[in-house]
Amino acid sequence: MNTSTASTAGSPKRVLVLEYSQTGQLAEITRRIIAPLQQDARIELHVETLRPVKPFPFPWGFLSFLDAFPESAHMVPPALQPLSLSGDEDFDLVILPYQVWFLAPSQPVTAFIKHPLARRLLQGKPVVTVIACRNMWMLAQEKMKGLLQACGARLLDNVVLVDPSPTLASLWTTPLWLLSGKKQPLRILPPAGVDAASIHAARRFGLALRDALRNDEERGSAPLLAGLGAVDSDPHLLFSEQAGTRSFYLWGKLLRAVGGPGEARRYPWLILYVIFLITLILTVVPVSLLVQTLTRPFRQRRFAALKQRFDQPSGSGRERMQQYEC
Repeated sequence: MNTSTASTAGSPKRVLVLEYSQTGQLAEITRRIIAPLQQDARIELHVETLRPVKPFPFPWGFLSFLDAFPESAHMVPPALQPLSLSGDEDFDLVILPYQVWFLAPSQPVTAFIKHPLARRLLQGKPVVTVIACRNMWMLAQEKMKGLLQACGARLLDNVVLVDPSPTLASLWTTPLWLLSGKKQPLRILPPAGVDAASIHAARRFGLALRDALRNDEERGSAPLLAGLGAVDSDPHLLFSEQAGTRSFYLWGKLLRAVGGPGEARRYPWLILYVIFLITLILTVVPVSLLVQTLTRPFRQRRFAALKQRFDQPSGSGRERMQQYEC
C-alpha cells in the first residue's frame, strides 16, 4: 500500500524504526530522535531491531574486523534472525539509522533492505536515513539511495552526525575504539565517535518529525528536516572516499574468491591487505590531503556544486534551529 492510502483522519500515524547499533552510539542517537514521537499519543512506533544470525562482535577481534570488509564493500548481506514484521504492515514513515562499514552501509542494514519483506514494507513509503560515522559517508549514502530506490521507497531526509576529530586522528581513533571497546584508549588522541553535544541535540529532528506527521507533511515530496543543520558534507573528502571504495572493492573481490567469511585461508591475505592499507595511510593519504589543500582555492566552484549535491535532500541550512532548540 502506498502513501496515497495513508491512515485516515483521526487515526494515529505509524512509524517504523529500524535499529542496529554495534557500539551503542547509533542506538543512543536513535533514542534521542524518536523520544518526541514516543511521547505523542497520536503516533505509534514500531522499533525493529535487526539481529544477524551470527552476531558481529564488539569489541571486534582484529581478524574478525578485517574479515568483515569484503562482504561490506560488496554489500553481500548476512542472514538475519526472523523479523517480527509480516510485510503487510502499513507505515506512514520509516526511520532508517545506519552505520558506515568500510564506506558502505553496515551489513545488517543492507541485509534488511535486501530482505524479501523490505520491498513490501518500503514501497512508496517516505524514508528518513540517519548516519553516525567517522567522517566519510557520502558514497555510502549513494549506495543507500540505490538500495532504497530498488525497493520503491521515497528518500525525504538524511541526517548525518560525524566524529569531529581531524581526519588523520580519526583514522586511528575509530579502529582503536572498535578493537578495544574504549573511546579513548590513548590519552594523546581525542575520543572517538560523535560528540555528546551533537547526540543530545539530535532530539530536534524528532521534534520536527513529530510536527510534520501531525500536519501530514510526510505525504509530500519536500524534506521534513530542512533548516535544522541535518547534513554538512565535506566534498574535499570525496577523493579519499573514491580511492578507499575502489581499494575495498578490488581487495574484497580477491578475498571473496579466496574463501568465505571466517575461513582461515582468508587470513594471510587479510594481513597482506593491512600492510598495504597502513602503507597507504602513512604515505599516500598525507600527500593526497596536502595536494587537496594546496589546490583547494582553484576548485571552489566544483566543491560548492558537490556540497550542494551531497547535502541533499535535507540541506545544511540552520534557519529553523531556534524553533527546535533542545
